[in-house]
Amino acid sequence: MNGAAFFLAVNFVIAISFSLVFAVVSTRSRSRTAALWFAAGFAVASLSAIGELLVAYTQSDRFWAICAFATVLGGMILLRGGVGELYGRKLNLLLAGCVLTAGIVIDLLIYDLPRGTALHAFSYQAPFALVVLSSAIAVLSSTRRLVIDRVLGGLLLGTGLHFPAKAGLAIAAGAGTTAKDYIHTNYALISQSSTAILVVAVGLTLLSVLVLEIMADERSNSEKDELSGLANRRGFENGVRVAIASAPKARHAVIICDLDHFKSINDTYGHHGGDLVIRAFGDLLRASVARSAVVGRIGGEEFAIFMPNTTAEMAMLFAQALRGGTMGITVSALPASFTVTASFGVAELSPGSDHTDAMRDADSALYEAKRFGRNRVRQARDFGFSEPGQVKAVK
Repeated sequence: MNGAAFFLAVNFVIAISFSLVFAVVSTRSRSRTAALWFAAGFAVASLSAIGELLVAYTQSDRFWAICAFATVLGGMILLRGGVGELYGRKLNLLLAGCVLTAGIVIDLLIYDLPRGTALHAFSYQAPFALVVLSSAIAVLSSTRRLVIDRVLGGLLLGTGLHFPAKAGLAIAAGAGTTAKDYIHTNYALISQSSTAILVVAVGLTLLSVLVLEIMADERSNSEKDELSGLANRRGFENGVRVAIASAPKARHAVIICDLDHFKSINDTYGHHGGDLVIRAFGDLLRASVARSAVVGRIGGEEFAIFMPNTTAEMAMLFAQALRGGTMGITVSALPASFTVTASFGVAELSPGSDHTDAMRDADSALYEAKRFGRNRVRQARDFGFSEPGQVKAVK
């Protein structure tokens, strides 16, 4: 086995390995369809190595040469399908079929041309370049802007451009007189070794994109309260830190709210009834807050809202609206006469202050709201005018 044949075998093993890995990743990834496209693409492309070896060591060299070309091109088209699913630039199946058919026809037409000519070399490499460059454009034109996405786009762009470079190398170094001679040329050794490097690079980068998605989903799940659908305490704290870091010099507001007489709800209607109330209140909060707000269930029946770039006065108006909305909650499984109420504490976070101080102030304001009869809103006094924890008696 010469060097080129060795790299063909290596490329086959690499492609099959990636195919299996993507198939496994598809069972956990939110981009399951994309992962399956990638698995199919690497599986189909791996067959080209077998075709190239059969070209060299059997008498049916034309048939196997066309098969090798078709499987490489078909595998790249399937990878383009996966990229399209991942980056919102879905593959046009009719166009893909036309590209595959046209590529095979071109390969048949140029098969008997001298292999060292520009017409043969560039015509052979052009379909590969077009498909991979299409994948690069799909990535680079997408709205996803993570570093790994930019790396993938650049890598695909370089891979697409390397095909015309290979055509130039075939002309300069010679690709053999016939298809059967290809495997014994220095060009084949260079071509297959560069392909091995690019297959690994593209495969690992695509895999990294999917694995990072899985990690992000796992992190999100660990920070989410399943009952209310809001962030849990950990998710709320992390969200608040990110929001403050985005606007460190702005004024922010915190609202802490607590469902009134929740124990009696559980005692009267059971824990299932209590769960329904929590879920309904979570739905109200999620539907009412701005997209920039951070909302979480931080205790059994206790919730918190962080409102970036918001004054205490604006938060008070919002809390009053929430109080009214809470009284309008209906739970189908509970009696029509059942009414939900909640108490609210509001505090403002001054620039440079610790959000835990504002949380403590809001909690003190919430305590005052409950102490004075529940179903009302209280605001902590402004920083700089009183000690933390003091509140304004505002309904």
